[in-house]
Amino acid sequence: MSNKRQYEVVFIVDPTADEEVPKLSESFAQIVTDQGGTVTKNEVMGKRQLAYEILHHKDGTFVLLEIEGSGREIAELERRMRVNDRVLRYITVRVDEDRRRAQKLKDRRARKAAKRPSQGGAPARRGGGGQSMEFAAEAGE
Repeated sequence: MSNKRQYEVVFIVDPTADEEVPKLSESFAQIVTDQGGTVTKNEVMGKRQLAYEILHHKDGTFVLLEIEGSGREIAELERRMRVNDRVLRYITVRVDEDRRRAQKLKDRRARKAAKRPSQGGAPARRGGGGQSMEFAAEAGE
């Protein structure tokens, strides 16, 4: 597969391991780069309350990784997350198709907006505003 795909990986770290979060996210980023992928974003989103209790924890530290790669690095990353005791949950989502679809819709909206007649002069004509006021001011002099 020569084309690069884009993925978002969000994982939740055990809240008792707050000091280990940067080291853990860097080690996961290193796994991705060793497999030939690139990490475009590595963001610690902070400690948040969980929707439900996981392994007797009510909150966790959320971390987001945006990755470009072929998919092989995702398999290795998920394998390492599965065996790591500090990672409570993780999810990987492929986002390149969704972003491409959103860009297509955005471009289509822009083309339609460009085809529409300009709305810039319409309010001045309706209100009788700018030109008649200037004319009235000149006439009064």
